Amino acid sequence: MERLIFCKYFKNERPGLDRPPYPGEIGEKIFDSISKEAWQLWLEHQTMLINENRLSLVDPEARKFLQDEMQKFLYGDGSSKPQEYIPPKKE
Repeated sequence: MERLIFCKYFKNERPGLDRPPYPGEIGEKIFDSISKEAWQLWLEHQTMLINENRLSLVDPEARKFLQDEMQKFLYGDGSSKPQEYIPPKKE
């Protein structure tokens, strides 16, 4: 049976994640309040941020940037896209 949570991203009840997706307190907060669907949207946005900003995940500053953007995306006013970003064309 799926675990239902009140998703703070969508602001309604949705299926929750199977386990915390991130270490520590932040991971527990996400597990308790972000749906699978919202987390998937974040992963897609995160991939775009990594690629467009040419981030190296070995760099602590890049990881901090992504963590801050994750919090904005999931709980705040949203994470912005880089100015130069052009979405892929759909066929």
